[in-house]
Amino acid sequence: MTSPVVQVAPQTGFREIVALLAEYDITGVPVVDGDGRPLGIVSEADLLLTLAAQEDPGSHMPPPDLPRTGPGGAVTAADLMTGPAVCTTPEASVVAAARLMSRHGLKRLPVLDQDGRVFAMVSRGDLLRVFLREDRVIRREIVEEVLGRIEGVSPAEVGVEVDQGRVVLSGTVPEPHLVPIVLNLCRSVDGVVSVTDRLSADIFGGVGPDGGSPAASDDGFGELGGIGGSGGVGGDGARGSDAPAPIA
Repeated sequence: MTSPVVQVAPQTGFREIVALLAEYDITGVPVVDGDGRPLGIVSEADLLLTLAAQEDPGSHMPPPDLPRTGPGGAVTAADLMTGPAVCTTPEASVVAAARLMSRHGLKRLPVLDQDGRVFAMVSRGDLLRVFLREDRVIRREIVEEVLGRIEGVSPAEVGVEVDQGRVVLSGTVPEPHLVPIVLNLCRSVDGVVSVTDRLSADIFGGVGPDGGSPAASDDGFGELGGIGGSGGVGGDGARGSDAPAPIA
């Protein structure tokens, strides 16, 4: 998010809003009341309605309806804004913010403090910057913050490769039900583009059903090393290859 945020009052005039967008190189501003609480958003699209409504004898397209105007023909933020404003909080995940933007067709969200006042803005570009995280940082978070905190999972038994945000997981976990848990938590790490699953479950705890090694068993698990958490067995054990991380 970006803070402090450029904001306007309901009575702010059209030209003043245009000047603010140009000065700060932004595409929209929140409209707030006297206490700093959001009323709506004025975007470039809202401002363009006024330009599009001007007379153009050479155009064959009808002009859109002009925004309502105040006394003397003045056009203010209150006339132009789209409201009520869709907002988020600092604690919201980037996934939640992305889903809000996608659901409402927005390019930006006001961020509210605990008193409901606008103190920052988050844009599509802000959210997409998470995909610029370095691969080594993503890998360290997966190993330390994900694998290291799942009960029963040993980070030493799971291989983690990260290339351009694409994660490949290999190795073993002790129970089949842990495979989807590991995959989902890895997909939720900021900067992860996709997760390829090559995990297997060591259902015999390192020994076969007859006391031998899994490889010596003839029950079909031998060289595959177990059952994958998504229920499939075969080939190299890969499932869900390059499944996109859910960000919206």
